[in-house]
Amino acid sequence: MVTLVAGVVAVIVLYLLLQMFRAANPAMLARAIKIVGGVVSLAVAAYTGLRGQLAVAIPLGIFGAGLLGWAPFGTAGFANFGGLFGGGQRSSGQSSRVRSAFLDMRLDHDSGELSGTIVAGEHAGRSLGEFDLARLLAMMPAFDAESVALLESYLDRRFPAWRQDAQGNGAGRQRRAAPSGKMTAEEAYQILGLQPGASRDDIARAHRALMKKLHPDQGGSTYLAARVNEAKDTLLRTHHS
Repeated sequence: MVTLVAGVVAVIVLYLLLQMFRAANPAMLARAIKIVGGVVSLAVAAYTGLRGQLAVAIPLGIFGAGLLGWAPFGTAGFANFGGLFGGGQRSSGQSSRVRSAFLDMRLDHDSGELSGTIVAGEHAGRSLGEFDLARLLAMMPAFDAESVALLESYLDRRFPAWRQDAQGNGAGRQRRAAPSGKMTAEEAYQILGLQPGASRDDIARAHRALMKKLHPDQGGSTYLAARVNEAKDTLLRTHHS
């Protein structure tokens, strides 16, 4: 009887964990896995070290330290370890910026966090983080197509399951924003998080790094990915001319 109860409890816990996994923000989930992996690796390294198994403890400890962002022997050796869990090269505090008629959105290159500020309308000057899902959805009818696409990209990161929940009233359908006009070089630099005068190599690196963060498996956005591609093409044309 005890075994049966324990089995039922285990199934329920597993189901709840799977539901949490499905609803979790992919970027936050990747960071959580990275931290847990680092802590577990260090704990196992300490245990094996105390048992005298240094050949196992030392590399395992280095691996765990790399996952947690510690680099006692320099950062070069940890780039590949971090890359396995969404880390890799750091971007030194860079951010990308995309602005529409109603929203000013920023993507932090280090954390992958997408944040936004309302720049026009009733709630101008307020952060999107101040509003719950229902109030954010209620804003959509007043936005232009480009602002709606940006807001949907934000919702995809903050509320990963919002499209399924909103299908009943049609709010969850994918919209294709019309271009707001030819992108300027200034806008392209802001989107890629670069300073004016960046080299072709800098443009290519920034584009590659951002596209990895905007992949759907990382909670990415088709619209933002298209803007990043447009920014790269705009700046490369400028260099070519």
